[in-house]
Amino acid sequence: MVPEVVVTLIEKLKDSYPITFLCKCIGVSRPIYYRWKSNGPKGKTELEIQITEICTRYKFLIGHRTVRAWLLREYKRKANRNTVQRIMQKYNLQCRVKPKRKNHIAGEMKVVVPNHLNRNFKASRPNVKWVTDITYLPFGQSMLYLSTIMDLFNNEIIAYRISTSQEVSLVIDTLKDATEGRETNGIILHSDQGAQYTARSFQRIAKEKGITTSMSRKGNCLDNAVIESFHSTIKSEEFYSQGREFLTNSIVIERVENFINHYNQTRLQAKLNYLSPIEFREQAA
Repeated sequence: MVPEVVVTLIEKLKDSYPITFLCKCIGVSRPIYYRWKSNGPKGKTELEIQITEICTRYKFLIGHRTVRAWLLREYKRKANRNTVQRIMQKYNLQCRVKPKRKNHIAGEMKVVVPNHLNRNFKASRPNVKWVTDITYLPFGQSMLYLSTIMDLFNNEIIAYRISTSQEVSLVIDTLKDATEGRETNGIILHSDQGAQYTARSFQRIAKEKGITTSMSRKGNCLDNAVIESFHSTIKSEEFYSQGREFLTNSIVIERVENFINHYNQTRLQAKLNYLSPIEFREQAA
């Protein structure tokens, strides 16, 4: 935990939240926070300044090996790879490129099904066509994963889960939430060919609910464009537009939950005659 980052974060948020609450969320005590604050920020070394400048210029999309190469090329400075990595971790400058999606889950048989949706994203009533996906949330202390299910009738997010793991249990729990209290017989549920959706356990539960599963063609994100667009929007509006800042996992989760609540209840959509998803569903009832 970097004292300078903690102090900066609390100073930024203390007008909106009690300091005691912020310290508890971050995991430091009030006395430690005040001690760090009174000590004041320590000046960066020349190497730390150079690394920060390189990472900022390339929008935090390069790893420590590339940063090391830029140090040599631009500043004629040789630096130990571990030293560069330690400084990037100290100031939260690590590369945030998303990891690769799993293509296999241990102990799971792979089941691939046809593309029954076939890019027909219109539905005449609720609970006819659902789409689902997992996206990465690389904005907190560790990688988080958001699983969502959307009803194509009104683009409402009817279920979502956030987890530190992308195991098959994440999508199964999301599906169980979506089916709770709904008539699901005959619904088409479309996904990509990720390992979580091709897992036999997920396919079995969908079948038990009377759901017909559908999958995008391999490597074709346009086959699931609506849910992909939603995930892009949530990242753009809640995180990328705010600039790079230190966030705890609990703050990331809170932002996502608030956005989905706003999206479902108050965000107007041209497709829905400038109603929110829930307003549109209620008027159609």
